[in-house]
Amino acid sequence: MTLSVFSAGFGRTGTMSLKLALEQLSFWPCHHMVEVIEHGERQVPLWNDALAGRPDFGAIYQGYVAAVDWPTAAFWRELAAAFPEAKIILSSRSPESWYGSISETILASVNIPDEAPSHVKAWLQMVRKVLDRSLGPSREKEDVIAAFVAHEAAVKAEIPAERLLVHEAKDGWAPLCEFLGVAVPDTPYPRTNSKEEFFEHLKKADDM
Repeated sequence: MTLSVFSAGFGRTGTMSLKLALEQLSFWPCHHMVEVIEHGERQVPLWNDALAGRPDFGAIYQGYVAAVDWPTAAFWRELAAAFPEAKIILSSRSPESWYGSISETILASVNIPDEAPSHVKAWLQMVRKVLDRSLGPSREKEDVIAAFVAHEAAVKAEIPAERLLVHEAKDGWAPLCEFLGVAVPDTPYPRTNSKEEFFEHLKKADDM
């Protein structure tokens, strides 16, 4: 299998909703950080290799036809080159609202105590490296927002317009379906992964 579509958008830009939307449109299965959590024994070492400059995207995405969220978004340039036929979505939201969401979820979760189980530590260490690659070393609000804005500008500048869709969850089905060349479903666009749902997903790492 090869990726038909992937998102360059950072986590907390409606990526879980986009995952569900793509799967409903038959781009299934769609890779997301929840897959890394649920299959950490296999996925975490593969992503660590990628972060060390030795990506094996064939192994990472084996069985997947789409991908969204981190760690995917941290490798958007490499993926655009590795899968030249893939369409690219930039899942987006306003920088301020995005920061409010990520600061209460992802950024709050990566600093849990060192007493975490070893498999959770391994996942957290990988996530920290993904965040450093995407956001830089600072976690100050102005620096994180600046990294987000710069990332979106780079994606828009480097990906040809005909290959890219900038999409917010509030845009719903129409632009996404037109971009992918599929019919619009007669069901509402998925809305999911609230802060509470995020931490429910995170609990799966503890239960592994």
